[in-house]
Amino acid sequence: MTTMAQVICGLARRWCFGALGSPLQVPCLQALPLHLGRTATRASQRDLENAVHQVKLWKKDPGNEVKLKLYALYKQATEGPCNLPKPDMMDLVNKAKWDAWSALGSLPKETARENYVDLVSSLSAASEPPSPAKPAADGEQAGGDLVVTSENHITTITFNRPAKKNAITTKMYQDIMLALQAASKDDSVLTVLTGNGEYYCSGNDLTNFTDIPPGGPEEKARTNAILLREFVDCFIDFPKPLVAVVNGPAVGISVTLLGLFDLVYASDRATFHTPFGPLGLSPEGCSSYTFPKMMGPSKAAEMLIFGRKLTAQEACAQGLVTEVFPDSTFQKEVWTRLRAYTKLPPNHSGHHGAVPSPRNFNFYAQLLRDVCSRAACPRAPHHGACIES
Repeated sequence: MTTMAQVICGLARRWCFGALGSPLQVPCLQALPLHLGRTATRASQRDLENAVHQVKLWKKDPGNEVKLKLYALYKQATEGPCNLPKPDMMDLVNKAKWDAWSALGSLPKETARENYVDLVSSLSAASEPPSPAKPAADGEQAGGDLVVTSENHITTITFNRPAKKNAITTKMYQDIMLALQAASKDDSVLTVLTGNGEYYCSGNDLTNFTDIPPGGPEEKARTNAILLREFVDCFIDFPKPLVAVVNGPAVGISVTLLGLFDLVYASDRATFHTPFGPLGLSPEGCSSYTFPKMMGPSKAAEMLIFGRKLTAQEACAQGLVTEVFPDSTFQKEVWTRLRAYTKLPPNHSGHHGAVPSPRNFNFYAQLLRDVCSRAACPRAPHHGACIES
């Protein structure tokens, strides 16, 4: 559980591009292909300057994919091919910028300038429709980066940053802990985590690592290490069944935590990616213990060390996912099943051959998480409430 701490020391330098000082997420440049083979209207240096000025006037953050693309095209248009040394692997921000610029290869300055101007023009003209939000329960508001609702004895915690692929900020870590603490005491039977939009969760928002306090990166690393341990402990100690409803791609900590869930239901378009090895990081969330137990040491190593991305079907075959549903019927089938689970009898008394009840599930869930915690971190303090009770 040291990933956040490891990243800090290599991220003292901030992302900066023009007037856009927005949160940086893990980039995915494939979504923004270059138009290299088309015939474009030749753009002048004045056109480039006007486009740069237009970007500075944007009120809405265009996202990190766009910002990296614009950065690379601008550098290519003004300086030509990248000839800078590759940044250190731990310097994630500058490495992402270097990768984006280097990917343009020997693209001529004129073509880069045309692509830059055309991209800014197309983005400025486009109007992005609002992302559909999950309806909130009566009396609850659906705003904010995290939405918590309670209905039909199910407490649902929803990642609500669809424009940022539901990346988790430091505040969201704290909000999720508070939501879990509240859910542990309410009258719900199940607690569900899911995402709003195309992604389940894309892992850490890298602004978690760039806001350096007066004590420097070392202080930030210590603070984030404590936060991460407390965050994972909330899942280990949670006294009720936890269900992940994985509606789309999942990355990083949103994947490694799944070993602490009791049920993981996934859409067939979900993917599961833990790119720790390529980034020089170590996995968190007790996954170095839970993943080998679920899928075997070699499969776990392929995923956690070498960063192999799994499809939903592969994740199910390896024991990470409980069941996969067609995306077209995913929400209907999953929520129908979860509502049925909340109607299980309160105990075994008088129910011959009945399946385990929600109360029994609470005991089993807490027991299993406590065992995982003791095995993964034998020197850490544990509550063991379910064992002692």
